[in-house]
Amino acid sequence: MPLTYYLILGAILFSLGVLGVLTRRNAIVIFLSIELMLNAVNLTFVALSNHVKNLDGQVFVFFVMIVAAAEVAVGLALIVAIFRLKETVYVDEINLMKW
Repeated sequence: MPLTYYLILGAILFSLGVLGVLTRRNAIVIFLSIELMLNAVNLTFVALSNHVKNLDGQVFVFFVMIVAAAEVAVGLALIVAIFRLKETVYVDEINLMKW
């Protein structure tokens, strides 16, 4: 398959992630949209790495996925903690700075 297909797919996935972050109010959906954007960039890195016949992009993606796994654990723990405190996951209703 040509490189263009992978780049177009990555751009579409990234755009869907941005759209999800900007339009949704549910913290879990926003979190998933951010992960979708991260995976779109990873797809682009792997496609370009394969195109130039260099493994540096794939090694970088490997480390990004390790950091993303830690981010998912911390992010979901924060969302659960905020849900237990405020009993909602909608970002419009969460204001932790106000007493």
